[in-house]
Amino acid sequence: MKHLAILVLFCLPGCSAHPLIGAERKEDSSTALVQQYLENYYNLARDVKQFVRRRDSGPVVKKIREMQKFLGLEVTGKPDADTLAMIRKPRCGVPDVGQFTTFPGTPKWRKTHLTYRIVDYTLDMPREAVDSAIEKALKVWAEVTPLTFSKIYEGDSDIMISFVVGAHGDFFPFNGSGNVLAHAYPPGPGLDGDVHFNDDQLWREDKSGVNLFLVAAHELGHSLGLFHSNDPTALMFPVYNALTDLTRFRLSQDDVNGIQSLYGSPPVHPDGPAVPTESAPPGPGTPAVCDPALSFDAISSLRGEILFFKDRYFWRRSHWNLEPEFHLISTFWPSLPSGLDAACEVNNKDTVFVFKGNHFWAIRGTEVQAGYPKDIQTLGFPPAVGKIDAAVSDKEKKKTYFFVEDSYWRFDENSQSMEQGFPRLIVDDFPGVEPKVDAVLQEFGFFYFFSGPLQFEVDPNTRMVTRILKSNSWLYC
Repeated sequence: MKHLAILVLFCLPGCSAHPLIGAERKEDSSTALVQQYLENYYNLARDVKQFVRRRDSGPVVKKIREMQKFLGLEVTGKPDADTLAMIRKPRCGVPDVGQFTTFPGTPKWRKTHLTYRIVDYTLDMPREAVDSAIEKALKVWAEVTPLTFSKIYEGDSDIMISFVVGAHGDFFPFNGSGNVLAHAYPPGPGLDGDVHFNDDQLWREDKSGVNLFLVAAHELGHSLGLFHSNDPTALMFPVYNALTDLTRFRLSQDDVNGIQSLYGSPPVHPDGPAVPTESAPPGPGTPAVCDPALSFDAISSLRGEILFFKDRYFWRRSHWNLEPEFHLISTFWPSLPSGLDAACEVNNKDTVFVFKGNHFWAIRGTEVQAGYPKDIQTLGFPPAVGKIDAAVSDKEKKKTYFFVEDSYWRFDENSQSMEQGFPRLIVDDFPGVEPKVDAVLQEFGFFYFFSGPLQFEVDPNTRMVTRILKSNSWLYC
């Protein structure tokens, strides 16, 4: 086989913690565990005898030192408590020797648009939750490269994703719920690039089981050509970290450096609006980005960027550019009005909806979609609603929230209808948020409510305010 699969191993808590004491004693489970670990991941020859007392330069000791150095442990050459604890943690099964950020031979995709297909789903999670986790995992890599991904529903794709059990036709069988989580293959034709998840595991959106997003993001890194990192903070570190803060997940710089060594940095505006020849020139009446009294008319994400609208201008902020850009709205969308009331991106439609008065428009990139503007009453609002103050679409739940004065409505993107029981008062469901909302943004697992020069960070699970910040803090002020 051209490439070994990448395996995520999970050692049962029942693994022994006895010390390793020498070949003259009966091999205990810890000795066997270290020996197998060195054979699997550090190229220790399988015929090397077990640990020999009073030798500090034999092949096993050298391999232990090599392992400890790679994993960031104290280099003792001994299977001490810290080393044994690290060995028992979940990890990928590809060897660590070589210290590559990419696979030997540097395999990579020779194109920037890749297709993926979920061939078989797990029954542990709703299908839409699986789709969302995979989409989110791919977005992690898309945001820092020129790569784009699209899902297909039949035929062959570049990356085929399956939930399987036991032997499944690739010579790397899974062995139940307590060992291997998943494996993946480096870029290439056929089986290469594919990801297999062990469906004997309990897959979950949160940490009540195996977190699908976290494993998928790591495995898809391998599918794109990344090997392992010896940076413990990296997603591609070989040891699986179930304690990762999912609400604030970010690739480490080491992950970014690795993937960009294969595919380069993202274009200035990946998959988004074309770059205008010039930014908007400053002049009389031009809003100052770091004015402490600055407020926004509307805010929306757009394909990994964030747009902040004010009067006839907008700033665009990206994760890879620390200097926000300032443009005229008309440079990108000549038919849109200035002084927008609200805007929001609906991810599953790859569309940003912008609102002014009782009309709204749909835009994709630089194109305003045909058939717009439409009347907001077509969304299900009563005639008494003449304008919308703010809007935000919940990417995970596929619900769009519309804020009007001191109340809000909720729209179901699946049924394309306004939900019953609304409007509700903002103060009842989001206590601590100012009742007059200018804009709302969803990022990092939080909602950010903008009201005048302030923004309120809200945990969607508790619906409580966790921080109050200046509105322009997103623009590095």
